[in-house]
Amino acid sequence: MRRMATHVITGAGSGIGAAVARRLHARGDELVLHARDAGRAKELAGEFPGARTLVGDLADPDRLSWAFSHQTLPDRVDTLLHIAGVIDLGTVGELTPKTWHHQLNVNLVAPAELTRHFLPQLRLTQGHVVFVNSGAGLAAHAEWSAYAASKHGLKALADSLRHEEHANGVRVTSVYPGRTASPMQAKVHQQEGKEYDAARWIDPESVATSIVMAIDLPRDAEVNDLSVRPGR
Repeated sequence: MRRMATHVITGAGSGIGAAVARRLHARGDELVLHARDAGRAKELAGEFPGARTLVGDLADPDRLSWAFSHQTLPDRVDTLLHIAGVIDLGTVGELTPKTWHHQLNVNLVAPAELTRHFLPQLRLTQGHVVFVNSGAGLAAHAEWSAYAASKHGLKALADSLRHEEHANGVRVTSVYPGRTASPMQAKVHQQEGKEYDAARWIDPESVATSIVMAIDLPRDAEVNDLSVRPGR
């Protein structure tokens, strides 16, 4: 009989994060869902009955430790899934420090800080950290500099963490989805001035399938890097 696991998930409100949360919730696992504020936490608790919530603003990673000190963190964590992310396109000549900081904080610094907080629990369970990266974490194109830089940094974070925690039995996986039908993708198309057709892109459920496969893999193997590309 499979043991019920506890998963901490960011980005469970939409897209890939919601798809992963639905899969894990449906099979009876324990969910701890991150939310940026109390209002969003209440919404997530309503969407996933029985799930716990954890409130903290990823855009302000310096204050996450303070926010968590006023909440009860889970004693057990089997999987930490970093799925939340933000994107703002623009040329290097246009992007302001505020835009750079926002994307770097949410997409890179906050995942590092969350990982720092939950490493003690992950070491005890010989758990798994999953970073949902992006194709932009492997190649950067015009107007994608800030977002791609944050995702290239996320790859480096995952690679370093994998080497550091291997002896502790903690597995680390980076997932690089191509364009996925989601609110973020709709925003990207708007910024690119292109018409958005969700049917052209990967279904979030397909990416969720690959993520659940990675975390369910037997202990004799580990998925380090997984690219998921549009099949149409």
